[in-house]
Amino acid sequence: MNKGKKVTIIGAGNVGASVAFALSSSGTAAEIVIVDINKDKAFGEALDIYQGTAMSVPVNVHAGDYPDTEGSDVVIVTSGAPRKPGQSRIDLVQGNADIMNSIMPKVIKYCPNAVYIIVSNPVDVLTYQVATRFGLSRTQVIGTGTLLDSSRLRAVIAKLLGVNSHSVHGYVLGEHGDTSVIPWSLLTIGGVNIEAYSENTVSDFKFDKINKEEIEREVRMSGATVIKAKGATYYAISLAVKKLVEAILRDSNSVMVVSAALDKTDGCYGISDVALSLPYIIGARGIHGAMCPQLTVDEVKELLHSANTLKSVIENINF
Repeated sequence: MNKGKKVTIIGAGNVGASVAFALSSSGTAAEIVIVDINKDKAFGEALDIYQGTAMSVPVNVHAGDYPDTEGSDVVIVTSGAPRKPGQSRIDLVQGNADIMNSIMPKVIKYCPNAVYIIVSNPVDVLTYQVATRFGLSRTQVIGTGTLLDSSRLRAVIAKLLGVNSHSVHGYVLGEHGDTSVIPWSLLTIGGVNIEAYSENTVSDFKFDKINKEEIEREVRMSGATVIKAKGATYYAISLAVKKLVEAILRDSNSVMVVSAALDKTDGCYGISDVALSLPYIIGARGIHGAMCPQLTVDEVKELLHSANTLKSVIENINF
């Protein structure tokens, strides 16, 4: 008997545990299973979270093994080596691809119809691997991609303008990494393009005076900045994952910037055979469709460069 929505989290490290806590405290799922090669760690994290549910939302949080994942609506994959100070996400690629080859057949055996959320880095490369190597539909596999980068962009712009970040709407596209693209032409404040906003408000903000390169650098380097300061990033990404899980379990058809594998049928800027971030419609089946917003010529060039950079990495990985 179906007793509610079930979510599995593969990996009980900082990210996996933070995701479990975010999901349990919000009541997003009725059951959360945590699986890790370190069974004591998985048990401890699950017990710690479960013992707090009496003060929040009643959620069945427990550790388990792969057979316990059966019937999961969503599987969140966080396993893999985390970035260390000075490392890029791409530095992790072959080792974490090997981990995916070990994990995915075990979980797909019990959850063939689940929607898979890939969090492990390099997320775009691993999303492509999972979407193309294990018999899943491309629509079942979602990488967190630049969902967090987009949140960071909104936070930076909100602080700069002195407005609520919920009033800032903008995307970071392409790679979750050094070649990410900020399409300034799509950035709006309360529905008004940022350039028009600067010309038609009483604010002292002037769009032509800001250092766009510095803002882009800050957004791209935010993860490295946190890692240097405290050793790892996990709170913000756990909220991004929670938002994704909510869109799936509630079948909300939300537009979200995430990573997914593209092929020629998608028709987005001529990009195919790679996974990268674009706005997608997210619902119960995973990805319901890709959106290809109108970009400037220069923005398209930057996006194609990002796609080609990721392709060159994929071509040199032994999946």
